[in-house]
Amino acid sequence: MKTKKAIIIGASSGIGKELAKVLAENGYQVGLTSRRVDLLNELSQEITAKTYVRRIDISQFSEASANLESLLKEMGDVELIVINSGIRRVNPELDFSKEKETIDINVSGFVAMAGVSAKYFLKRGAGHIVGVSSIAALVGSSKSPAYNASKAFVSNYMWSLRQKLINSRIYVTDIRPGLVNTPLVSDLTRFFWVATPRLAAIQIYRAIRQKKQIAYITRRWSIFAWLTKFIPENICNYFYACSR
Repeated sequence: MKTKKAIIIGASSGIGKELAKVLAENGYQVGLTSRRVDLLNELSQEITAKTYVRRIDISQFSEASANLESLLKEMGDVELIVINSGIRRVNPELDFSKEKETIDINVSGFVAMAGVSAKYFLKRGAGHIVGVSSIAALVGSSKSPAYNASKAFVSNYMWSLRQKLINSRIYVTDIRPGLVNTPLVSDLTRFFWVATPRLAAIQIYRAIRQKKQIAYITRRWSIFAWLTKFIPENICNYFYACSR
Protein backbone atom coordinates (compact mmCIF):
# COMPACT_ATOMS: atom_id res chain seq x y z
CA MET A 1 0.00 0.00 0.00
CA LYS A 2 1.24 3.47 -0.90
CA THR A 3 2.38 5.60 2.06
CA LYS A 4 0.29 8.74 2.53
CA LYS A 5 2.23 11.92 3.31
CA ALA A 6 1.08 15.34 4.45
CA ILE A 7 2.63 18.62 5.59
CA ILE A 8 1.02 20.95 8.12
CA ILE A 9 2.32 24.51 8.07
CA GLY A 10 1.60 25.75 11.57
CA ALA A 11 1.52 22.52 13.58
CA SER A 12 2.90 23.61 16.95
CA SER A 13 -0.41 24.23 18.74
CA GLY A 14 -4.19 24.40 18.46
CA ILE A 15 -5.91 23.09 15.34
CA GLY A 16 -2.67 22.33 13.51
CA LYS A 17 -1.32 20.21 16.35
CA GLU A 18 -4.52 18.18 16.67
CA LEU A 19 -4.83 17.75 12.92
CA ALA A 20 -1.30 16.34 12.82
CA LYS A 21 -2.38 13.72 15.36
CA VAL A 22 -5.55 12.88 13.43
CA LEU A 23 -3.65 12.49 10.16
CA ALA A 24 -1.08 10.25 11.84
CA GLU A 25 -3.87 8.13 13.33
CA ASN A 26 -5.20 7.67 9.79
CA GLY A 27 -1.99 6.40 8.25
CA TYR A 28 -0.16 9.57 7.22
CA GLN A 29 3.48 10.40 7.63
CA VAL A 30 3.42 14.04 8.69
CA GLY A 31 5.72 16.98 8.07
CA LEU A 32 5.47 19.34 11.06
CA THR A 33 6.40 22.97 10.59
CA SER A 34 6.17 26.22 12.54
CA ARG A 35 8.42 28.85 14.08
CA ARG A 36 8.57 26.97 17.41
CA VAL A 37 10.67 23.88 16.76
CA ASP A 38 10.74 22.91 20.45
CA LEU A 39 6.97 22.41 20.40
CA LEU A 40 7.21 20.49 17.13
CA ASN A 41 9.78 18.14 18.67
CA GLU A 42 7.44 17.52 21.60
CA LEU A 43 4.57 16.78 19.20
CA SER A 44 6.79 14.48 17.18
CA GLN A 45 7.35 12.38 20.31
CA GLU A 46 3.58 12.09 20.83
CA ILE A 47 2.92 10.82 17.30
CA THR A 48 3.61 7.17 16.56
CA ALA A 49 3.77 7.67 12.78
CA LYS A 50 6.91 8.87 11.03
CA THR A 51 7.30 12.65 11.27
CA TYR A 52 9.54 15.29 9.75
CA VAL A 53 10.27 18.51 11.66
CA ARG A 54 11.20 21.76 9.94
CA ARG A 55 11.26 25.35 11.14
CA ILE A 56 9.23 27.58 8.83
CA ASP A 57 8.45 31.20 9.65
CA ILE A 58 6.05 32.27 6.92
CA SER A 59 6.61 35.97 7.65
CA GLN A 60 10.06 35.42 6.05
CA PHE A 61 8.70 34.71 2.61
CA SER A 62 11.79 33.68 0.64
CA GLU A 63 13.30 31.62 3.45
CA ALA A 64 9.96 29.95 4.21
CA SER A 65 9.43 29.04 0.56
CA ALA A 66 12.91 27.52 0.32
CA ASN A 67 12.38 25.56 3.54
CA LEU A 68 9.05 24.19 2.33
CA GLU A 69 10.59 23.16 -0.98
CA SER A 70 13.40 21.45 0.93
CA LEU A 71 10.94 19.58 3.15
CA LEU A 72 8.93 18.44 0.14
CA LYS A 73 12.10 17.10 -1.43
CA GLU A 74 13.09 15.31 1.79
CA MET A 75 9.68 13.69 2.29
CA GLY A 76 9.06 12.79 -1.33
CA ASP A 77 5.63 12.42 -2.98
CA VAL A 78 3.54 14.51 -0.57
CA GLU A 79 -0.16 14.46 -1.42
CA LEU A 80 -1.59 16.95 1.10
CA ILE A 81 -0.43 20.38 2.31
CA VAL A 82 -2.35 22.22 5.02
CA ILE A 83 -1.60 25.94 5.43
CA ASN A 84 -2.66 26.63 8.99
CA SER A 85 -0.20 29.31 10.17
CA GLY A 86 -1.80 32.56 11.22
CA ILE A 87 -2.02 35.17 13.95
CA ARG A 88 -4.74 37.34 15.42
CA ARG A 89 -3.74 40.61 17.07
CA VAL A 90 -6.30 42.50 19.13
CA ASN A 91 -5.80 46.01 17.80
CA PRO A 92 -8.64 48.47 18.45
CA GLU A 93 -6.13 51.35 18.34
CA LEU A 94 -5.12 50.43 14.75
CA ASP A 95 -1.43 50.22 15.62
CA PHE A 96 0.15 49.85 12.18
CA SER A 97 2.90 47.50 13.33
CA LYS A 98 0.27 45.00 14.53
CA GLU A 99 -1.73 45.34 11.32
CA LYS A 100 1.39 44.84 9.21
CA GLU A 101 2.45 41.78 11.20
CA THR A 102 -0.97 40.25 10.62
CA ILE A 103 -0.85 41.01 6.90
CA ASP A 104 2.72 39.72 6.53
CA ILE A 105 1.79 36.36 8.05
CA ASN A 106 -1.88 35.84 7.18
CA VAL A 107 -1.77 37.30 3.67
CA SER A 108 1.75 37.44 2.21
CA GLY A 109 2.98 34.37 4.05
CA PHE A 110 -0.11 32.42 3.09
CA VAL A 111 0.30 33.33 -0.59
CA ALA A 112 3.95 32.30 -0.53
CA MET A 113 3.10 28.87 0.89
CA ALA A 114 0.14 28.40 -1.46
CA GLY A 115 2.34 29.23 -4.43
CA VAL A 116 4.96 26.65 -3.52
CA SER A 117 2.22 24.07 -2.89
CA ALA A 118 0.44 24.68 -6.20
CA LYS A 119 3.66 24.51 -8.22
CA TYR A 120 4.68 21.29 -6.46
CA PHE A 121 1.35 19.60 -7.12
CA LEU A 122 1.27 20.79 -10.73
CA LYS A 123 4.63 19.12 -11.25
CA ARG A 124 3.46 16.02 -9.35
CA GLY A 125 0.23 15.89 -11.35
CA ALA A 126 -2.16 15.78 -8.38
CA GLY A 127 -2.55 16.88 -4.78
CA HIS A 128 -4.65 18.68 -2.21
CA ILE A 129 -4.13 22.20 -0.82
CA VAL A 130 -6.01 23.04 2.37
CA GLY A 131 -6.08 26.61 3.65
CA VAL A 132 -7.38 27.46 7.12
CA SER A 133 -9.39 30.67 6.93
CA SER A 134 -12.08 31.59 9.49
CA ILE A 135 -15.73 32.45 9.93
CA ALA A 136 -14.26 35.90 10.62
CA ALA A 137 -13.76 36.21 6.86
CA LEU A 138 -17.47 36.99 6.55
CA VAL A 139 -17.67 39.97 8.93
CA GLY A 140 -15.67 42.91 10.20
CA SER A 141 -14.22 43.35 13.68
CA SER A 142 -13.44 46.49 15.64
CA LYS A 143 -11.04 44.49 17.85
CA SER A 144 -8.99 42.83 15.12
CA PRO A 145 -9.62 44.55 11.75
CA ALA A 146 -6.60 43.18 9.90
CA TYR A 147 -7.27 39.63 11.06
CA ASN A 148 -10.83 39.53 9.73
CA ALA A 149 -9.77 41.23 6.51
CA SER A 150 -6.86 38.83 6.09
CA LYS A 151 -9.14 35.83 6.43
CA ALA A 152 -11.46 37.27 3.77
CA PHE A 153 -8.38 37.47 1.56
CA VAL A 154 -7.49 33.83 2.29
CA SER A 155 -10.98 32.59 1.39
CA ASN A 156 -11.05 34.62 -1.82
CA TYR A 157 -7.56 33.46 -2.73
CA MET A 158 -8.53 29.83 -2.24
CA TRP A 159 -11.51 30.39 -4.53
CA SER A 160 -9.16 31.88 -7.13
CA LEU A 161 -6.81 28.90 -6.82
CA ARG A 162 -9.71 26.53 -7.47
CA GLN A 163 -10.47 28.45 -10.66
CA LYS A 164 -6.83 28.42 -11.71
CA LEU A 165 -6.44 24.69 -11.08
CA ILE A 166 -9.87 23.62 -12.35
CA ASN A 167 -8.43 21.55 -15.20
CA SER A 168 -5.93 19.76 -12.98
CA ARG A 169 -6.22 16.97 -10.42
CA ILE A 170 -5.43 19.38 -7.60
CA TYR A 171 -8.13 19.93 -4.97
CA VAL A 172 -8.40 23.16 -2.98
CA THR A 173 -10.29 23.26 0.32
CA ASP A 174 -11.14 26.41 2.26
CA ILE A 175 -11.58 25.57 5.95
CA ARG A 176 -13.57 28.18 7.90
CA PRO A 177 -13.51 27.48 11.64
CA GLY A 178 -15.85 29.26 14.00
CA LEU A 179 -14.89 29.46 17.66
CA VAL A 180 -12.28 26.89 18.61
CA ASN A 181 -10.85 26.88 22.12
CA THR A 182 -7.26 27.89 21.33
CA PRO A 183 -4.97 30.74 22.47
CA LEU A 184 -5.94 32.62 19.28
CA VAL A 185 -9.22 33.67 20.92
CA SER A 186 -8.02 33.94 24.52
CA ASP A 187 -9.23 37.56 24.73
CA LEU A 188 -12.87 36.63 24.09
CA THR A 189 -15.07 36.60 27.17
CA ARG A 190 -18.26 35.10 25.74
CA PHE A 191 -18.40 31.88 23.77
CA PHE A 192 -21.06 29.97 21.88
CA TRP A 193 -20.79 27.02 19.55
CA VAL A 194 -17.22 26.59 20.75
CA ALA A 195 -15.35 23.45 19.70
CA THR A 196 -12.31 21.73 21.11
CA PRO A 197 -9.25 21.60 18.84
CA ARG A 198 -9.70 17.82 18.68
CA LEU A 199 -13.27 18.06 17.40
CA ALA A 200 -12.24 20.73 14.90
CA ALA A 201 -9.40 18.55 13.63
CA ILE A 202 -11.67 15.53 13.19
CA GLN A 203 -14.17 17.57 11.15
CA ILE A 204 -11.36 19.10 9.09
CA TYR A 205 -10.04 15.63 8.29
CA ARG A 206 -13.54 14.58 7.24
CA ALA A 207 -13.71 17.60 4.89
CA ILE A 208 -10.31 16.69 3.46
CA ARG A 209 -11.41 13.13 2.78
CA GLN A 210 -14.56 14.39 1.09
CA LYS A 211 -12.48 16.92 -0.91
CA LYS A 212 -14.88 19.72 -0.06
CA GLN A 213 -14.41 23.15 -1.54
CA ILE A 214 -15.55 24.95 1.62
CA ALA A 215 -16.08 23.53 5.09
CA TYR A 216 -17.37 25.30 8.21
CA ILE A 217 -15.95 23.97 11.47
CA THR A 218 -18.01 23.02 13.30
CA ARG A 219 -20.74 22.54 10.71
CA ARG A 220 -23.32 24.62 12.58
CA TRP A 221 -21.34 27.74 11.66
CA SER A 222 -22.70 27.33 8.14
CA ILE A 223 -25.93 28.75 9.61
CA PHE A 224 -24.12 31.95 10.54
CA ALA A 225 -22.48 32.07 7.11
CA TRP A 226 -25.88 31.77 5.46
CA LEU A 227 -27.36 34.51 7.66
CA THR A 228 -24.63 37.00 6.76
CA LYS A 229 -25.86 36.94 3.15
CA PHE A 230 -29.30 38.27 4.06
CA ILE A 231 -29.38 40.19 7.32
CA PRO A 232 -28.42 43.87 7.66
CA GLU A 233 -24.89 44.69 8.73
CA ASN A 234 -25.88 46.09 12.12
CA ILE A 235 -27.72 42.88 13.08
CA CYS A 236 -24.88 40.75 11.78
CA ASN A 237 -22.43 42.81 13.85
CA TYR A 238 -24.54 42.30 16.97
CA PHE A 239 -24.68 38.53 16.42
CA TYR A 240 -20.92 38.37 15.93
CA ALA A 241 -20.31 40.57 18.99
CA CYS A 242 -21.86 37.88 21.19
CA SER A 243 -18.65 35.90 20.79
CA ARG A 244 -16.41 38.69 22.07
